[in-house]
Amino acid sequence: MGRRTWWAVAAVLVAVAWGGNEFTPLLVMYREQGNMGPVTVDALLAVYVFGLVPALLLGGPLSDRFGRRPLLLPAAPVSALGSLVLALDPASPVVLAIGRLLCGVALGLAMAVGSTWLTELSAATGDRGAGPRRGSLALTAGFLSGAGVAAMLAQFAPWPTLLSYVLHAAGALLAGAWLLRVPETRPALPAGERAPLLDDLRITAVRHPRFLRVVVPLAPWVFGCAGSAFAVLPSLLTDHAGGIPVAFAGIMAVLALGCGIGIQVVARRIDTPSSARASIVALGIVTVGMALAASASVALSLPLGVLAAVVLGTGYGLALVAGLSEVARIAGPGRLAGLTAVFYSLTYLGFFVPMVLAWLRETWSYGEMFGFGAVAAALCLTIVAISSRSALPDPIRR
Repeated sequence: MGRRTWWAVAAVLVAVAWGGNEFTPLLVMYREQGNMGPVTVDALLAVYVFGLVPALLLGGPLSDRFGRRPLLLPAAPVSALGSLVLALDPASPVVLAIGRLLCGVALGLAMAVGSTWLTELSAATGDRGAGPRRGSLALTAGFLSGAGVAAMLAQFAPWPTLLSYVLHAAGALLAGAWLLRVPETRPALPAGERAPLLDDLRITAVRHPRFLRVVVPLAPWVFGCAGSAFAVLPSLLTDHAGGIPVAFAGIMAVLALGCGIGIQVVARRIDTPSSARASIVALGIVTVGMALAASASVALSLPLGVLAAVVLGTGYGLALVAGLSEVARIAGPGRLAGLTAVFYSLTYLGFFVPMVLAWLRETWSYGEMFGFGAVAAALCLTIVAISSRSALPDPIRR
């Protein structure tokens, strides 16, 4: 097995994550069209979670049963189809919702199956610790590229509701074709050795004390940070964006995710199996980021908003690596994909944050809601810190 075989899987992760996040900076554009209210627009951001979570929860365990290749191969074509549907009618919430659901299904398969396949390919070349880091870097690079390219094309290029989606569809299909050359790391189990299907879908490792006390309090903040940084803050600061609101939203996303990539590069020096140090540091960063977002919301300050996006992006990046590393240590033999799927499902609860904040804005100000977020993050930090020195027991096995 070649040392670079994981690159094709990483390319699919980048392409599918690109498709999952290219919609985010365009929220400003869809709001400005005036066809949909702010809650509807933010709901379209979150609706792909309804495609993503089932794909995660089914795709991960089924890939443990049938192999990685059959479950990941459809991801890139489905992501391309999702982009093409999004390009059909920018004024129709129904069409946009269908496109987002398809992108969610593709991203769910990529995150659960692709991340696991990449981890196994990395381990096969003798670098066991590189897998979670490579997976999180590939996903973050895709999220960053999708947001940045879509925003710039929508702001400065012709066909703002079309061009970025068509470009992504072409790239996703190319990445999917490259995947055909990657060797399988988990061949399908013979029919006589397969447990009942419902047993494969039962992820008993979620009862692991380490998962409950460290991973669960951390996970929702991964995309809670991301959604706050490049979906909520840009909309609050649009009037200060110098006449380029869509590009500004893209810049905020690139800044946040760029900081996420930066912290992931050094995350292995922070993470340790003997404690929850990486998770503690991540939640500390999240707490500061939420406090800065609260201040930026009250003052409507562009510099404070940019600083908050940078800090929240850093928290996102470290929380993602910390969670994936914990999951890799907890999962039993042959159960990594299933537990990874549960982790990612929990992370995507954070993508409902923009919609919930938009819904509650008539009752509470954004400053108050972000302030509550800072307190909640500090509470989760306390829970994880109390559990940080607990020994890592043997993984639960079925």
